[in-house]
Amino acid sequence: MNKQTVVLASGSKYRQSLLQKLDLPFETCSPNIDESAIEGESPEDLVKRLSLEKAKACAVSHPNALIIGSDQICVIDGKILGKPHTIERAVQQLKAASGKHVTFYTGLTLFNSATGFAQTDLEPFHVHFRALSDREIENYVAKEQPLDCAGSFKCESLGIALFDKLDGRDPNTLVGLPLIRLCEMLKEEGVSVL
Repeated sequence: MNKQTVVLASGSKYRQSLLQKLDLPFETCSPNIDESAIEGESPEDLVKRLSLEKAKACAVSHPNALIIGSDQICVIDGKILGKPHTIERAVQQLKAASGKHVTFYTGLTLFNSATGFAQTDLEPFHVHFRALSDREIENYVAKEQPLDCAGSFKCESLGIALFDKLDGRDPNTLVGLPLIRLCEMLKEEGVSVL
């Protein structure tokens, strides 16, 4: 069994909560990287690159660790939606998503800082929003305040009421950390969660 420390390269309380499901001791490290897209970079390539960069940024302070990097974006009508940060932008994002199919792309990396070996993958997740009234959107944003969430919702709580259908391999992907794929990556490094 691998005795390296597991490090989550994220300050996200949502990702930390997800990783706790695996009952695996871990530390956290907040990577300080530029998350800007490179000109012409696809959303898929962007999240894969950022997940790797986040993991490598934390390798400096964790030279013998298995470092988990993750990055997520929301794409609607070909446009990337970030975190809204304001109530007004959250309402705008949800109005744009109403009645539409939205894709979330999550890049996931497991980086072995001792060997330099990186596993990087992409997990898509598709959300079908039901047609939402302005009042439903405003009530939702007021109740849940999803200002730090890409796409302006929290699917793990009241946000589930916004959807018609969810399509994807792992529902944890929608919150920002694909645990099924992560378990596969950890196993490849000799770490079993069972």
